[in-house]
Amino acid sequence: MTNRKQSASFDIRRFHIHSSFVIRASSFRNSAVTIIELLVVIIIILILAGLILSISSYVQNKGARARAETEIAAMSAALESYKADNGIYPTSANTNALDPATTNPSSYVTACQYLYIQLSGDSDGNPTTTTSSDTKNYLGVLKPNMLKPSPPGANTYIRDPFGNSYGYSTAKASNPSGSVGNNPTFDLWSTGGSITSDTSKWVKNW
Repeated sequence: MTNRKQSASFDIRRFHIHSSFVIRASSFRNSAVTIIELLVVIIIILILAGLILSISSYVQNKGARARAETEIAAMSAALESYKADNGIYPTSANTNALDPATTNPSSYVTACQYLYIQLSGDSDGNPTTTTSSDTKNYLGVLKPNMLKPSPPGANTYIRDPFGNSYGYSTAKASNPSGSVGNNPTFDLWSTGGSITSDTSKWVKNW
């Protein structure tokens, strides 16, 4: 009788040992689920970070466009003051030859250098020097981030908020019956940071 009780007791203990093994296996499965959940959280964070960067880029681009509009308006006002004093808008062979349909801002530099010289009164095109031939400044004080090269030096021109040269053309004014140009006075524009023939994406005065 006593032996049977001991045997039963032994069997129970064996049962408990087996049960504890099952619990450990269940704990392992729970750990696996936790890793999957962690991966899901990381993916969600990456998606949100991408959305934030996209929104930030959009806001910066919109701010740059707004600044370009303000600068074009200021330069247009300076050009009107220049014309009031000189009877003509700043005009050269380069401004007459520049086609506003040209999409590469590097093609605008020479005409924009001339525009800077005429509106700033900086006769040698170098804001770091002063000469006796300097004339009236129609632009006022220009911030360094409006000029290129940086730091300032020779062959300075006015750049847009996207880091490119502004476009300035008097093609239509020099040849009103021609097909090149838009305004009979002057065309002034920024490509808005994109080199594209779709001028609806540009910031311009026409």
